[in-house]
Amino acid sequence: MTVAQTRLRLHLHVIVFISIFRHVNALENDTLLELKESLINGEKLTTWNPSTSPCNGNEPNWEGILCVNDTVWGIRLEGKELRGNIDTKIIMNLPSLITISFQNNSLEGEFPMFKRLRRLRSIFLTANKFSREIPTDAFKGMRRLKKLYLANNGFRGQIPSSLTALPRLRDLMLENNRFEGVIPTFVRDNLTFVNFANNRLYGPIPKRLQHFPKSKFSGNADLCGPPFEECKVEIPATTIIMVALVVVAAFAAITVAFIILQLFRTSSTQVPPYKKGASADHDQMEQGCGKAPGTVAAKKVDLSLTLTFLQDDTETFDLADLLKASAVVLGGGVFGSSYKTTLSRHKVLVVKKYNQMNNVTKDEFYKHMRKLGKLKHANLVPLIAFYYRKEEKLFLADYIENISLAVHLHGSRSEVKDRLSWPTRLKIVKGIARGLLHLYNELPSLITPHGHLKSSNVLLNQEFESLLTDYGLVPITNQEHARDVMIAFKSPEFRNHGRITKKTDVWSLGVLILEIMTGRFPANTFHYSKGGDLELTNFLDSIMKEDVTVDMFDKEIGAFDKRNEGEMLKLLNIGLSCCEPDVEKRWDIKEVVDRIEKVRESNDNDNSDNDNDNNDGD
Repeated sequence: MTVAQTRLRLHLHVIVFISIFRHVNALENDTLLELKESLINGEKLTTWNPSTSPCNGNEPNWEGILCVNDTVWGIRLEGKELRGNIDTKIIMNLPSLITISFQNNSLEGEFPMFKRLRRLRSIFLTANKFSREIPTDAFKGMRRLKKLYLANNGFRGQIPSSLTALPRLRDLMLENNRFEGVIPTFVRDNLTFVNFANNRLYGPIPKRLQHFPKSKFSGNADLCGPPFEECKVEIPATTIIMVALVVVAAFAAITVAFIILQLFRTSSTQVPPYKKGASADHDQMEQGCGKAPGTVAAKKVDLSLTLTFLQDDTETFDLADLLKASAVVLGGGVFGSSYKTTLSRHKVLVVKKYNQMNNVTKDEFYKHMRKLGKLKHANLVPLIAFYYRKEEKLFLADYIENISLAVHLHGSRSEVKDRLSWPTRLKIVKGIARGLLHLYNELPSLITPHGHLKSSNVLLNQEFESLLTDYGLVPITNQEHARDVMIAFKSPEFRNHGRITKKTDVWSLGVLILEIMTGRFPANTFHYSKGGDLELTNFLDSIMKEDVTVDMFDKEIGAFDKRNEGEMLKLLNIGLSCCEPDVEKRWDIKEVVDRIEKVRESNDNDNSDNDNDNNDGD
């Protein structure tokens, strides 16, 4: 290899660790600007500037935009005082769009023709001013739709029958509208969260919905059947005819859906971008998902500077070795970018770049990093080394072959081989609790020893042991950035009183336990939307208002039967107690861990639990 070739190769690898190249997608840019112009008060979206692109890698340049790999996959414009209507003809030109949220605005008029957007998975229109009927076929063909939130509007007429045949619909929130007639019969048992309260519905509650609590049907005076009293009055003939028509239409729709599904299986389709190596968060969720190396822009780096190693028993190398190694861009999170770097056949690292850590002096930074480097525990990913520059820092850790808890809970079938069973979930929770307790014991000076606990910051090794990452960063993170993006600063005590406490990490643990047990996706723990934490609040509110029963559990939990039902409910209640809004009433970490350790796989005395697995005495 010539000197010129060597320099070129070194140059190409240097740029991998600086910044992701900003691709300009003119079509997405023009489409979003057209959408802005179509909305009344759209001019308030001041960051939607034609001189910039909507996305910079996985980070948005424009408010209310969700990005992955320089592509717009979501629009979240909540509480922006927007009026008018959503022109779906415009946003048809966003081919990767899978989620849309315009909650808490003043949109009105005809129901948007979302069926043009067959790729949509989530629609959030709660708290607007829609007041017309929704066409019967409004959701025809939307077989990927999972979440539909239409609450707190003024929708009239029948609940659209096209909803009944959607194969993946899980969340259906229709409360506080003016829907009338019977509740249609859904042909599948996919629905996990529903709310029909405070409408004008009548007649029997369909059998597939009778297991939901009364509160989900309250405010409809003429509904009957479980969970209410049995129907005692004769149902009008028109109602019977209507039910029959709905059933016929539903079976016709499912037949069509089956035919479409068969055709779909024989054709090639574009994989959604979040399945190509990036997900709802990208902090550590990309381990095991990222595939393609990144293209980045070049800057000069002083190669004479060395890495600072934190482990005495690790193989040392210098920055030049690191930059010459093969590297793959895993993604970019709320702090910076991350890379999978292969030094040798037996040495594979994750290198994470942090851009928001210049609020402490160099000596203070080094002192804190040495504290983190001393942490050794079976449920923590140890830091191996770091590289310091005032503008940015690199953290080095071993690459974990398995993928994150977030991917296992919310990823596609192609990303995970098996869904998590109850014993595995219990093992994961116990590992998280033990790792968190170790942080409390070893970092007593920190108010929040972790500070950013969420499912994408929990990695799982081949034995499904939990490994916590991104811990102990609050003291060295720029405080304004920490308040904006870190989970600790989403807690009730910070929202209400502007402070975090020694029990804030316990609240984060509670949210995580609820996510593990219900399978629900607390969106704002992965994506930050400046100006509010509505989705995380809604996630907790929706669970807190539920009757605590087995109906709350993730439908995909394996190894679930009557023997372990009580233990599963016990863990679910621990999660709810950890989320106690009053910090004075909330348990401390030692009590929480003690209660978690007492949860067993089943109620059978003959079945041993795994309380002592990987327990180092903390």
